[in-house]
Amino acid sequence: MTHTPVPETLWFTRCPVPTATGIAADRRWLTAEFAPDGITVRSLQDEAPDIGATTRQTHYTHALPGLFREGGNVPALWARSSGEPTRLIGLTWIEERQTILVAPGSGIRDAAALRGQRLAVPKHTIAVDFWRAMALRGFEGALASAGLTLDDAALVDVPADGHTGQWAAELEALRRGDVDAVYVKGALAVEAARRAGVEVAVELDELPDRRHRVNNGTPRPITVHQSLLDDHPDLVDRFLAVLLHAADWAADRPEDVARILGAETGAGAEGVQGAYRPGTHRTLHPDLSEERLTLLAQQEHALRAHGFLPEPVDVRAWADPEPLRRARLHPSVAPSRTDT
Repeated sequence: MTHTPVPETLWFTRCPVPTATGIAADRRWLTAEFAPDGITVRSLQDEAPDIGATTRQTHYTHALPGLFREGGNVPALWARSSGEPTRLIGLTWIEERQTILVAPGSGIRDAAALRGQRLAVPKHTIAVDFWRAMALRGFEGALASAGLTLDDAALVDVPADGHTGQWAAELEALRRGDVDAVYVKGALAVEAARRAGVEVAVELDELPDRRHRVNNGTPRPITVHQSLLDDHPDLVDRFLAVLLHAADWAADRPEDVARILGAETGAGAEGVQGAYRPGTHRTLHPDLSEERLTLLAQQEHALRAHGFLPEPVDVRAWADPEPLRRARLHPSVAPSRTDT
């Protein structure tokens, strides 16, 4: 049996949203956990530009064996569908204020009123257009809550390349009157909507059926490369144990979490407060519950139907619950770190 050397570097990447990975990075607990082993822990987001575009793109492709990713499910499913041998080791569910925005005075006040309206669907020239996927799924969920489908509205492609800022192209199309509704989500969306002077027609987070809120970040996967899991399962277990500790720590510290979220999202206090409900700091724990796997399978089916996935992904076969089970039993990690 060939022994695989312990990697000199572990990488992690996360989306600019609430994650246990972001909390652990802010507290430097991942560095502290692996430093005694001589393992350097590096973040794709925090590295200098000289790491190269190919390495940075692994946030989407996951073509880096030593990478842990906590981020949107569209790229994670796409990478697996495209043949990258990743494994799903956790899922979170964190409401991020998904909304449908309309022009002032439009009279569109609920999901049913989206019937016959022109819905903005952005187009980006990137490997996996998760922005387009989010818009389609956001409108799909809103319409479904009123017993409608995308066929009951008109989808309008909005070229988004060259625009600065998230949803800039769609909000500009709304201002011009080219579309009637725009899907947005998260802290920066709250600020963008305020600047644009638009109105909220649908608050997807208030829809009672979770199936209508399934999108790129709900549920949000934690994935790892199969080779790292096969060769060094202890490293995967310890990484997850740090994330569980970070989620425990966050559960009692809403103000600290709000500060970290501001740094992670790039939004101000107003954006963070407007996007994330009270209690968000208590929702960072990952699991692989049947409910979350079912909702992710629903997302996989929809993404495949819209042409975003080249091959089917069997979500339950993709998931490996053992690392998280072992992490929950793991002894205290990084005992030298400071938890205050």
